Amino acid sequence: MDFGFLLGVLAQTLSIYTVVLIVRVLLSWFPNLDWGNPVLSAVSSITDPYLNVFRGLIPPLGGLDLSAIIAFVALNLVQQLLASASVSMYSGISY
Repeated sequence: MDFGFLLGVLAQTLSIYTVVLIVRVLLSWFPNLDWGNPVLSAVSSITDPYLNVFRGLIPPLGGLDLSAIIAFVALNLVQQLLASASVSMYSGISY
């Protein structure tokens, strides 16, 4: 298996994770949701460990949790690094 292909697949997986993370953040705006629902519970169990890393760094300000913004920036940075590494492997260019 080509390492560049593997990096591309990992970058795509992070894209899907970003969508799931967006869904989780949007769902957090609805406080009366039943998080016991299997679908909501699955979304929460997939995203909360990652978000908790950033919640420990930035406390909520006035009830607003800004840690998700930093989480998205970090995820986007890793995704871009993987995508550019994948492209450079395919094109044979090394930096």
